[in-house]
Amino acid sequence: MSTQETIQKLYDQDTFDSEDRKALDSFLDQLDRGEIRAAQKVGDQWQVNAWVKQGILVGFRMGALTDQSIDDNFHFFDKDTFPLKSLQLDSGVRIVPGGSSIRRGAYVASGVTCMPPMYINVGAYLDEGTMVDSHALVGSCAQIGKRVHISAAAQIGGVLEPVGALPVIVEDQVLVGGNCGIYEGTIVRRGAVLAAGVILTRGTPVHDLTQEKVLRAEGEKPLEIPEGAVVIPGSRPITSGYGKSQGLSVYTPIIVKYRDWKTEESVKLEDLLR
Repeated sequence: MSTQETIQKLYDQDTFDSEDRKALDSFLDQLDRGEIRAAQKVGDQWQVNAWVKQGILVGFRMGALTDQSIDDNFHFFDKDTFPLKSLQLDSGVRIVPGGSSIRRGAYVASGVTCMPPMYINVGAYLDEGTMVDSHALVGSCAQIGKRVHISAAAQIGGVLEPVGALPVIVEDQVLVGGNCGIYEGTIVRRGAVLAAGVILTRGTPVHDLTQEKVLRAEGEKPLEIPEGAVVIPGSRPITSGYGKSQGLSVYTPIIVKYRDWKTEESVKLEDLLR
């Protein structure tokens, strides 16, 4: 059977034996190497591989709670199927000392930099040259492109269940500002810039000042931040009832302009946020 067929078979089982554990280990090794992933781009569209998420869930069901403590001062207890990812010097990943963790089953490409403390969860895919800054989280199955900068305290949400749900996608050369949150049902297209504090969810309407329209998730379609969009936190007034009488407003992200990111080699990303 193929890896996909094996995982789908295991997903329907209630009990497991040693051969099943070997099959799971092979699946997790393939995730580690980036040979399989929770979602992939086909043409211009992202498609979820639900069976990969099923495999991760099988790992949690199959695993036994074990003592993974480092010493008497650092106690950790987790499923034995998901220890810390094993990296070596020749992996080419720069992990600065100070309390960062990467779980088994996450693909981290050569050239990725991890600043302490940060956390990358199972099923995540981080491509070459990406930076994960201090106190940042990359959640389960999140797909991160090449040369992405995930700034301090940013949160890339995990989407493990339902298995058919598309995980959070951040394409190549995106700048995610400090304290940003990108959660379920969101795709950030190539070259976009999110200013500090921008929050994006499937239910978030995004106002595009340059195109004079509102971007929303519709039906099965996720919320998409367009290629090269520069997004800042904003607000819009409540137009009726008590909120209007009190002059209240609610949060909304605003696209203020678009980068000519293909030709602006001499312009630093930070300049766009001034």
